[in-house]
Order: sequence, then structure tokens, then C-alpha cells
Amino acid sequence: MANKTEPLTESYFFILLCLYHGPNHGYGIMQQSLKLSNGNVRIGSGTMYGATSQMMKKGWIEECPVNGYDRKRQYRLTDAGRQVLLEELDRLRHMVRTADDVIGDKN
Repeated sequence: MANKTEPLTESYFFILLCLYHGPNHGYGIMQQSLKLSNGNVRIGSGTMYGATSQMMKKGWIEECPVNGYDRKRQYRLTDAGRQVLLEELDRLRHMVRTADDVIGDKN
């Protein structure tokens, strides 16, 4: 496991998810999270930059250069971050399967 000891917050999960297919900048991640969650997850700029800072310290994401922009930050998923995301996805799938087994699929 890549330094993941507890479930990811929604913000962390969606930030990692937004970087799964390639680099993105903070505003792009905030907008994509909103879209992917059908408007249920709104990542504000304070949360975004606090989360990216923590995830960089953990080695889950890294900054990458943006052509032509010195001040613009863009992030990409590391191998460790990809592993954390996939492990979280397995954990969530297990939870849903367990709930379906207990409650039944009555929708």
C-alpha cells in the first residue's frame, strides 16, 4: 500500500480521479470534480491547494511543467497515487457489494 492508512476524503478521491488520465491544473480539477460528481462535490480553492500540498508530500501527485507558463501549476498522478486510487476503488466496491448483500438490490 502506498502510505494510505484510512479511507480517502471525497476531495482527495476526486482529485486523484481527475488526474487518472493525465495532468490537470487546479481549476480544471475543481471543475471536473463538480462534473463527475453531478454537482455533489465542490472543491474550493483552499481545499484544492491544501489537498494537493498534502498529496505531494505523500508522493501521490507531483507538479509538472506547463508550457509557456511559469506561475501556473499543473499536477499529475504518480505510480503511488495511482495505487492509492485503485485501492480506494476496491474498498468502495467491497462496501457496496456488502451493503447489497445485507440490504438486497431493491432499487
